[in-house]
Amino acid sequence: MLKAVILIGGPQKGTRFRPLSFEVPKPLFPVAGVPMLQHHIEACSKLPNMKEILVIGFYQPNEELNRFLSCAQQDFKVSIRYLQEYAALGTGGGIYHFRDQILSGGPEAFFVMNADVCSEFPLPEMLDFQKEHGDAYSFVILGTTANRKQSLNYGCIVENEQTDEVLHYVEKPSTFVSDIINCGIYLFTPEIFQHIGAVFQKNQQDMLYYDEGEEQSNGWHRAEVIRLEQDIFTALAGQGKLYVYKTARFWSQIKSAGSAIYASRLYLNQYHKTHPERLATNREGGPKTIGNVYIHPTSNIDPTAVIGPNVSIGTGVTIGAGVRVRESIILHGATLQDHSCVLNSIVGWDSTIGKWARVEGTPSDPNPNDPYSKIDSETLFRDGKLTPSITILGCNVNIPSEVIILNSIVLPHKDLNRSFKNQIIL
Repeated sequence: MLKAVILIGGPQKGTRFRPLSFEVPKPLFPVAGVPMLQHHIEACSKLPNMKEILVIGFYQPNEELNRFLSCAQQDFKVSIRYLQEYAALGTGGGIYHFRDQILSGGPEAFFVMNADVCSEFPLPEMLDFQKEHGDAYSFVILGTTANRKQSLNYGCIVENEQTDEVLHYVEKPSTFVSDIINCGIYLFTPEIFQHIGAVFQKNQQDMLYYDEGEEQSNGWHRAEVIRLEQDIFTALAGQGKLYVYKTARFWSQIKSAGSAIYASRLYLNQYHKTHPERLATNREGGPKTIGNVYIHPTSNIDPTAVIGPNVSIGTGVTIGAGVRVRESIILHGATLQDHSCVLNSIVGWDSTIGKWARVEGTPSDPNPNDPYSKIDSETLFRDGKLTPSITILGCNVNIPSEVIILNSIVLPHKDLNRSFKNQIIL
């Protein structure tokens, strides 16, 4: 029997995803037409012995999250529960805190995955790999190849090329260590909790040593903050217990709003194999679509509009005559009036773009000429200027007719009255 744990963080995390995370918890942001988390749940539910999926985070249980999880449970016919941490406990602290829930029913192994990655999720391959490598007590990290420069932004894995054992693990090194990076998807056996427990004990000892005069509750919380990557993998590397399964299939992080458009493209492309029914086709009386496009059936699109490639259109969206949309995500209830143009942008919930207006961003895609290139999570500012990136309109933003909004971020509930470029509009 198997279980899966999905780590979704909480409201203090995912700040680079603002202003979109103001309206909806980041794990529920729609990527390729469905909430980010649904891609993970679907991949887990396809495994034959999957008994339960546990979602761990420190979001207050809210109606949106509860509704999503109960619908997913019915759709995918698998038990899904949300476990709320009392504080941010780190990637290892969260699973250790809920170890009894994870181990109940006696799973032989369980997956742990971060919610902010998009991937083809080669979970069956990881299970086969675990059986072939090492003993029943070995742990598997999903890895992929990055280029030398970008590898410094990730956890880097040095492996034994014959056995795939992890010999050395460094999280975000300052100099080049290896071009194999951690994908944030792991396969553990229950034995992992002994290793996390040892770190917890050590943290407690250190706290007692330092915190003689301090209040204990604070020390207890800090002892529970455990990071899988720095605290566990670094120590396990080279002990014959940790292995890396390398995948050449697609993988990307979803840290910033710009990376959501790239992730959307990867998933839309995968739909040819997994969900061809989700891809729009050119048909009589419908809009012209180019490339991979997801259009929600409740949207209303004029037949003279041209949509795609890489566009996903949410519920109840209205698109007028002669509109052009490319490489964008249009969220539910938005209205694009006649002859407007939207390129490399995310248009927020219930926003309106006036006639003949142009909303355009700069894509932050990986270098297409480098097969190992990943998306850079750019800082918002570089040399005192806003880094050109995709344009984001928060929810309920009104763009007037005949203006241009270029490389800008517009916070929610704004009525603009002129053109803007390279600005954050507060």
